[in-house]
Amino acid sequence: MATARPPEPEAAETEELPEKGPLRRCVVTREVRPKQEMLRFVLGPDRHLVPDLQGKLPGRGMWLSARADVLERAVTRGAFQKAARGTVHLPPDLRARIEDGLRGRLRDLVGMARRAGQAVSGWVAVREWLQAGKVGLLVEASDGSPAERARLVGSRGTPVVAPLPAAELGGIFGRDHAVHVAIAPGRLADAILAEAGRLSGLAGAAAQPAGTGRENPGPGRES
Repeated sequence: MATARPPEPEAAETEELPEKGPLRRCVVTREVRPKQEMLRFVLGPDRHLVPDLQGKLPGRGMWLSARADVLERAVTRGAFQKAARGTVHLPPDLRARIEDGLRGRLRDLVGMARRAGQAVSGWVAVREWLQAGKVGLLVEASDGSPAERARLVGSRGTPVVAPLPAAELGGIFGRDHAVHVAIAPGRLADAILAEAGRLSGLAGAAAQPAGTGRENPGPGRES
């Protein structure tokens, strides 16, 4: 006979990990995961909940796994109030704020890579980088063509994410749209991959292997 599953421990009743080191504990699932895969929250003035996407704001952090279902459970089950041991005021558009913030961080990181000479856009430039083995990460437009993406990447094992639409990627490079962006290996590529993963967990945006994604023809090939 199957045994009953024990209830999840309340956040306030379980010892938290110190806010140092690479791991954090989710206040909902109690899982311990690398902090770059999670979301940090702190209490602002008047005990309003503030998403701390950079993980640098002062105060005791409350950490969640970066998943839409976990965020929903935190809101509906009072996990923030339990972790903070008191009243917490939640913004009604909390999920949208987090998603917008993560998209902003992605734009900033890709822009930093462009300015540092660690990113190129356009089919031809990206293909040249791929052939030269200079690509640590491909950032593809979320509304681009999966078939075209697959043709570009081929059998290479290059990581591919698709967190932003072509218009937003294009704005980073001063053009109307950009479908294909290559990022050189290094810390910026790692940071973009991590942020795309967090956004994917919340919004299903995409941190996908080449050749998969929404079947939307999207913008055509760029030069």
